[in-house]
Amino acid sequence: MSFGTDIAWKSLNKHGEELCGDMVKIVRTKDSDIVILADGMGSGVTANILATLTSQILATMLLKGASIASCVETIAKTLPICQERNVAYATFSILQIYRDGQAYLVEYDNPSCVFIRDRKIVAYEAEEQIIDGKKIKEYRFQAKENDCFVLMSDGVIFAGAGELLNYGWTWESMAEYTLRCTRNTMSASRLVSMLSGACNDLYEQRPRDDTTVVVVRTRKAQIVNLLTGPPADEKDDERMVRDLMESEGKKIISGGSSANLTARILRKEIVTHVNYADPFIPPTASIEGIDLVTEGALTLAGTLKLLQKFEQSEFDEEFFRELDQDNGASKLAKTLIEECTQLHLLVGTVANQAYQNSELSFDISVRKNLVTQIKETMEKMGKTVTVQYY
Repeated sequence: MSFGTDIAWKSLNKHGEELCGDMVKIVRTKDSDIVILADGMGSGVTANILATLTSQILATMLLKGASIASCVETIAKTLPICQERNVAYATFSILQIYRDGQAYLVEYDNPSCVFIRDRKIVAYEAEEQIIDGKKIKEYRFQAKENDCFVLMSDGVIFAGAGELLNYGWTWESMAEYTLRCTRNTMSASRLVSMLSGACNDLYEQRPRDDTTVVVVRTRKAQIVNLLTGPPADEKDDERMVRDLMESEGKKIISGGSSANLTARILRKEIVTHVNYADPFIPPTASIEGIDLVTEGALTLAGTLKLLQKFEQSEFDEEFFRELDQDNGASKLAKTLIEECTQLHLLVGTVANQAYQNSELSFDISVRKNLVTQIKETMEKMGKTVTVQYY
C-alpha cells in the first residue's frame, strides 16, 4: 500500500509579537514526506530568524541526503549567537514518512511527539546520541494507516502556566486530551484546530510563548479528479470524459457546460438539487458515476477562498462550520482539504460564449486563473497536483 499524509499545523504568536518564533516546513520528495518544526530561542524577530534558518537548513540538507549529525553540526555553526547566553540556539523535531510506511522521527529539545494508534497513546523506544554536545533522540518504526502524530513546540506544554494552571499543561495531559479529540475526528486540520484552541483558552487568548501544533496522519493515497470547462475542440469531448472516468479516485465536475457534455457522452441524466439554502453559491447536481457536480466560476471562486483561508492557517470553529455547509463550494473545498492527497485537474480551454456575452464578461482566462490559483494553493498545502489541458 502506498502511504499518503494528511498534514496541518497552526501557530499562536506570543502576545504582542507580530512574528512567530516557531517555523513549520513541509518537504515532499518522490519517496517520502518530511515535516520539520523548529522553535527559535526567545520570541519575535530574533526567534523567527533562528527558526526560519533552522528549518531551511534542515530541509535543504535532508533533501540532499545529509545525516542528522551533519545537520546539527551545520546548524550549530550557522545560527547567530545569542549575546546574553552565548549560544546559537533553536530546537527542532523532524518526522519523515516514506511511501512504504517506514517512519523516522528526530527530536532535539522539543516536547516529545504524541503518537496515537488504534485509539491508544503509543510509547516507543528512542536511540539517543550526543552530537556536538547536544542530545538527539531518534526513532525508527513502521507506520500504519490512520496513525496520528502530533509535533509541538514547548509553548504547548507551558500553556496556562502561572495563569489557569500552576505548572502549565503537562505533556501527559496534552496527550490525553489529544486522544479524546481523535474520538471525534481524525482530520488533521480539525484536530489541529481543537488542540490550538485549547492552548489559546489556557493562555486566556494571550499566549505567553509562541505555540505551534503540527498534526500528521497517515492514510492511503487519495486521488481527486476535477474536470472543468469543455475542450477547445469538440472532437476531444469524448477523450476528456473518458480520461476522467478511467482515472482512479473521486470524480468531480465543475461547470454547467462540462456537466452537460459529460452527461451526453455517458448517456446519463443530470439531476439538479433544488433544496439548497445558499443564495450566493449555485446549486449542485448529480450524474450517475460522478461523485460531485457543481456550477463553474462562482463555485470555484468560493472553493478557492476556503482553500486560501485554510492554507494561511485561518481556520477555527467558524471556518469548519462554513466548510460543512451544504453547498457546492464548501463540499468541493472539504473534499480537497480532507479527502485528497493528489489532485488531477482536467481543464477545457474553450471560451464560454454565455459568459463572454454577459456583463460579467467571464471567459476562458477567468477559469484558467481560478484553476491556476487552486493548483498553487493546493501545492502550498502539500498536495500533489497535475493539470491536463484539452
